[in-house]
Amino acid sequence: MDSVLLEKRSDGVAIVTLNRPDVLNALDVPSKERLGAIWRDAASDPEVRSILLCGAGERAFCAGSDIKEISRTGRMVSTGTLLDAIPNVGVRLDKPVVAAIHGHCVGFGLTLAMHCDLKLARADARFGFPEVKHGMISGVSAVHLPKVVPAALAFEMLLLGEPFTAEEALARGLVNRVVEGDVRSLGEDWARRLASYSPVAVQATKRAALFGLGDLEGERAAIEAARAAVESKDDFRAGAEAFVRG
Repeated sequence: MDSVLLEKRSDGVAIVTLNRPDVLNALDVPSKERLGAIWRDAASDPEVRSILLCGAGERAFCAGSDIKEISRTGRMVSTGTLLDAIPNVGVRLDKPVVAAIHGHCVGFGLTLAMHCDLKLARADARFGFPEVKHGMISGVSAVHLPKVVPAALAFEMLLLGEPFTAEEALARGLVNRVVEGDVRSLGEDWARRLASYSPVAVQATKRAALFGLGDLEGERAAIEAARAAVESKDDFRAGAEAFVRG
């Protein structure tokens, strides 16, 4: 079965499901390549008007990159594949993306969620950027996060890597709502509402809002430089091996 599922519905909603529940939906390189292909598909399909991103199983939205894969291969994913996997980053995606978050949403999983346009979190969701603890870097979020939260808080989140709750994510402006019940149902409702609006108006509004967030090409250069610095050392390999050993 595919590690990322795409379901296109007749109401204009496309549902993208991260489908590796046995590893908390941690994403390996093929999964990231699949995500990039899905964003390109959705962007080019006029029948798709909105997108819902969610995780399979009860335990996680996405636990980040597959560290066991990194330990096994000794390599991190290429910057191009990484950026393409993130909505609104590597692939121009004018259609709105809603994230329905539950359980673990950490590392690359939190990066994915942050780049969705609307974020709903179940009350049990837990967030964080633990990459530095494993000798790694959240390059995309290191560039983007200071635009979302105050700089002091961004440094704390990225450098200390401490986990935080759904309510804390709401207070920090990282999610729109915290939901006690079925977060996916609310996500589907929001996606249907977006799909029912004028696609011209919705997509033009999103383009204008993204324009205000800054220069993606300049950000890409900063991300590539930061990742190259980390990849030139063995710390990330040692961190991945330590994680696998437990």
